[in-house]
Amino acid sequence: MIFLRWACAALLAPLLFLAGCGALPVGEKIERAAPFELMGRVLVRQEGRAFSANVRWVHAQDSDELWLLTPTGQGLAQLREDATGATLIGVNQTVIRGTSIESLTRQGLGWQLPVTRMQHWVRGAPAPGAAFVINERDAAGKVRLLTQDGWRVNVEHYPADTQNGLPRRMELVGAAQTIRLVIDTWGRSEAAEAAKATGAAKATGAANATTET
Repeated sequence: MIFLRWACAALLAPLLFLAGCGALPVGEKIERAAPFELMGRVLVRQEGRAFSANVRWVHAQDSDELWLLTPTGQGLAQLREDATGATLIGVNQTVIRGTSIESLTRQGLGWQLPVTRMQHWVRGAPAPGAAFVINERDAAGKVRLLTQDGWRVNVEHYPADTQNGLPRRMELVGAAQTIRLVIDTWGRSEAAEAAKATGAAKATGAANATTET
């Protein structure tokens, strides 16, 4: 289990500061990925500091909700974003409102969680609407490394017979921070969808294959 590196007090301080701030910048809107749910662990390194916690992420058709937790299950932060905006509930139930999870994590926690792009990257795919480069694929043809919007995205998948070959580890390397996400479990719907996609790929063979550079 990953243990919390930044003290809760360090997490709370910017939240209290944010309570007096004005509206945050409008969040970027792109095509949403298919719904999924995952549980795992996240580690963020930035400017010599490190933050780690357990994480649960529920990505629905029209919303995202994330929980950052200690190893014992104590809530550190709860984030939610939908068509009406975004909220961050911190320790002591401090509530901060904004327009996107990206802006709330950046200003409330001191580091950015690029959920808008991550909803696609976490499935091993580039986000739509922006240029990208597929730098490397694994032996099964799945994306292992891609570059997009100033981030290098490294993805490692489970074996085909475990979690239906979905990603199990992702590392995002940006200009000022590194985010590592270890995915311990995917929800049942994701496993079923992955199995369905694998079956469809076998049925169609290489007819629909494309090469990205």
